[in-house]
Amino acid sequence: MVALTAATLPTIDRVPVPGYDRSQLRVGIVHLGVGGFHRSHQAMYLDRLMNQGAARDWAICGVGLMPGDETMARVMTAQDCLYTLVLKHPSGALEPRVIGSIARYLYAPQEGQAVLDQLADPDVRIVSLTVTEGGYHYNPATGELDPSAPQLQHDLAHPSRPESAFGYLTEALRRRRAAGTAPFTVLSCDNVRGNGELAKRMVTAFARLQDEELAAWIETSVTFPSCMVDRITPVTGDADREALAQHFALEDQWPVVAEPYTQWVLEDDFPAGRPAWENAGVQLTDDVEPYELMKLRLLNASHQALCYLGYLAGYRYAHEVSTDPLFVDFLLRYMEQEATPTLQPVPGIDLVAYRHQLIERFANPEVRDTLARLCAESSDRIPTWLVPVIVENLSNDGPIECSALVVASWARYAEGVDEDGAPIEVVDRLRDQLMAAAAAYPRDELAFVRDRTLFGSLVEEPRFVDAYRRHLRSLHEVGARETLQALVR
Repeated sequence: MVALTAATLPTIDRVPVPGYDRSQLRVGIVHLGVGGFHRSHQAMYLDRLMNQGAARDWAICGVGLMPGDETMARVMTAQDCLYTLVLKHPSGALEPRVIGSIARYLYAPQEGQAVLDQLADPDVRIVSLTVTEGGYHYNPATGELDPSAPQLQHDLAHPSRPESAFGYLTEALRRRRAAGTAPFTVLSCDNVRGNGELAKRMVTAFARLQDEELAAWIETSVTFPSCMVDRITPVTGDADREALAQHFALEDQWPVVAEPYTQWVLEDDFPAGRPAWENAGVQLTDDVEPYELMKLRLLNASHQALCYLGYLAGYRYAHEVSTDPLFVDFLLRYMEQEATPTLQPVPGIDLVAYRHQLIERFANPEVRDTLARLCAESSDRIPTWLVPVIVENLSNDGPIECSALVVASWARYAEGVDEDGAPIEVVDRLRDQLMAAAAAYPRDELAFVRDRTLFGSLVEEPRFVDAYRRHLRSLHEVGARETLQALVR
């Protein structure tokens, strides 16, 4: 058994390791919010380039912003920022590779000044983000910045000691401007529509609350390219660590597991330069939006379409739901009849094949993506992934039955009890208010959808209200499975 560190790399013979000298890497990218997805996706693409002999001056400095990142910081320090990416093939085959593109890791709650120093370094030309949908602090109903979050309030009061991603970005850009250092490019890699434009609006709005001149400079001088990212990356479990040790004699405290499929479509707008990502399989384009809408409304919204109903019906994993013919019929109906008509033409993509490929990906039994993970933080997901589909179909007199059922199933799930009476652990930043609204049924059948920050004016749309009310009643009276059968038959 070999414990993964820089010193032990030469002794690892059953897993591919970096074929480049990591001591020669220079940090060119700072990434805020290092989680499983970043390690299975962006860091992997960069590792590909480095193994080709390129991008040695584009190594990543990872930054953990949240108190919960302390464990990641400990592991990354112990393992010299090395980790194993294990691809899980449907056949059961495991394909591991040690990734070495992260050269440094900083835990912001304890190393805030070092983070600011790194961000101000002229060698850093890109700062990328995976801070989740909620990390953008915007009101989905108005599209404006909501500065009421405690982190943002702290950063407005103490700009030189930031806690939030926006606080670090703004203070670092202020320091670079004062020093005459060119700004870095801000690259959002989160699952939100127009992630680059959203990041620009929110960062600029936050900066404007501190310094109007700085905000104007950011608006005109900093680029915020958009991108579409895709790879199903479930939470790493003890079984994944044990499998790596058992089959490959490698001890890794925090490997990352993922499906084999990966995609990255990136707007090419990097004035300060970028790695040659196109040589690692990234698709560069002038217009990300068609790909982004395809992914958000077909893949991401379909995850929501299966997770609540699947959980209520007794399933606990995505692959279980995705091999049930009833659920497959429902997912395909949603994708074909409701989501696809709201999309733009997607260059180079066969949408029929893409929809069926999604079902195959969801059904990969080795990934073991939990429904609980997919159900978490729904208040950040449904408003940006599914509500726009409903709004567009209402305006075009298109079908909404499947989408209305998904919203109703979220409301039923948020009651915190499944169909067998077992408790459901609702994980959401708005947990208390969601559960209170869900609990108002049947006294107030529409309580859950009255929240305009989540659903806009849907509660005023008779066609949506009728479908939502029918489906919610059915979920209570006959359960998820019979409700689905009545819809798809």
